[in-house]
Amino acid sequence: MEIRNISKCFEEERVLDNISISIPKGGRIVISGASGRGKTTLLRILMGIEAPDSGEIFDAPARFTAVFQEDRLPLEFSAMNCVGMVAPKSVTKAQLAMHLSELGLDEHMKKPVKELSGGMKRRVAICRAIICDGDAIYMDEPFTGLDIDTKKSVIEYINRHCKGRTLVIVSHSAEDAKLLNAKEIRI
Repeated sequence: MEIRNISKCFEEERVLDNISISIPKGGRIVISGASGRGKTTLLRILMGIEAPDSGEIFDAPARFTAVFQEDRLPLEFSAMNCVGMVAPKSVTKAQLAMHLSELGLDEHMKKPVKELSGGMKRRVAICRAIICDGDAIYMDEPFTGLDIDTKKSVIEYINRHCKGRTLVIVSHSAEDAKLLNAKEIRI
């Protein structure tokens, strides 16, 4: 994917100014920077949710999944159902359970999402994005609400299950790029 000279203003404030990034197919980048620098806006542009004021994106993946800053999960559904509703038909219930178990949710997969802690909801949202059949995964601050040990475990899960897929993560932490074996892009 080629991002060339992307710029974006909101009212009179320029949040992105001629951003150019090259991401090889299957590549990994972590976009970092201070709050208000346009990280989420750039991610929204990559997903086609927001239009840039200028610039172009070439060879964007046709199929992608996302983890937003908000979990965006149906609260009445169980964790298993939240993940299962987006999984390809070839994914079995045993495989869904394995993914949730890898994320430390063994005892919580049948509970309604509204009963889960914030960190558990984040892990369900991450699982949903990874289990979907996308060529790229976009994640906006996916580790918010996770303690250090859980974060490392989630990153190991991402590393195991995202091989060959393009991964673009927005994060405030430069350490995330190292843990994900990703290139850090500061904006």
